[in-house]
Amino acid sequence: MCTTCGCGDPHSHTHVDENGNIVTHTHSHDHEGHHHHLDHDHEHHHHHHDAAATRTIAVETDILARNNEIALVNRAFFAANKILALNFVSSPGSGKTELLCATVRAKPDNSPEIVVIEGDQQTDNDANRIRETGAKAVQINTGKGCHLDAEQVKLALQQAKPAASSLVFIENVGNLVCPAEFDLGEAHKVVVISVTEGDDKPLKYPDMFAAADLMIINKVDLAPYVKFDLDKCEENARRVNPSIRSIRMSATTGEGISKWWAWLTANHVIAQI
Repeated sequence: MCTTCGCGDPHSHTHVDENGNIVTHTHSHDHEGHHHHLDHDHEHHHHHHDAAATRTIAVETDILARNNEIALVNRAFFAANKILALNFVSSPGSGKTELLCATVRAKPDNSPEIVVIEGDQQTDNDANRIRETGAKAVQINTGKGCHLDAEQVKLALQQAKPAASSLVFIENVGNLVCPAEFDLGEAHKVVVISVTEGDDKPLKYPDMFAAADLMIINKVDLAPYVKFDLDKCEENARRVNPSIRSIRMSATTGEGISKWWAWLTANHVIAQI
C-alpha cells in the first residue's frame, strides 16, 4: 500500500459510472483528535510516532490481506472457466496499450476471445483504442490510486463477462512499484519495458521484475537510435529473476509478435488443463 499517494485508502469506494467505466473515489478525512501540543515532552512524541507507525503497518496488512482474499476469488473464476489471465505492468509510456492493440490485430484464426481490462487514473482513452481493434474492453479509473486491486478487477469481470477459455489481459496503471505487491488473481505478470527507458530498469525496480514471469522489451525498432543494450537488459532481469523469460518486440513493425503469440498459445493450453 502507498502511504503517501492515497492508493489503498480504506476510505474509498468503487462503482460503475453512467458510461460503464469502473471508477474509484478516495475520500479525504480530517484526523481530528491528533493534535500536536507544544508543551508535551520529547518522549511523548516518540510514543506518538511509534503508535502511528504501528497503525500504518496494521492498515497495510489489512488491505493486502483483503486484496489477497479477493484475488483468490478471481483466480478461482479464471480456473473454473479455463481463462488465461495476464497482468501487464510497466512504467508509463512503455507502449503497453499499443502492444495489446497489435496483439489483438495479429490474433491467429481460431484463437480465443480477448477481453482487456484497462487501468488508468483518468480517461477511457486506452479502452477506446482497444475497442477499435474489435476486442471487448472495460475501463477502470483509479483516481488517486497508482495500481489496480483485486476488487476492481472482480467488478470489471462482472461487467465484461469473459467467455470460457478466453484470454483476459489486465493492463495495470503505469507504475513499476505498487503493482508488484497486489495480486489480481492473474496467472502471470508480464512486465513491459521499452528501449526508450534504461536497460538497468530491472535493477532499479527489482520487486516488479522478480514478480514477473515474462519481460517484453518493446519498441526494438528504435534500438539503433537510443543507448539501450538489449543483452544487458536481459542479463539484468535474470540477475533479479533467473527464471524470467524475455521477448523482443515492436508493436509498430510487428517484430516478435509471432513469438509472443506462441507464448500466449502455450500458456493458454496450460490453462485448459
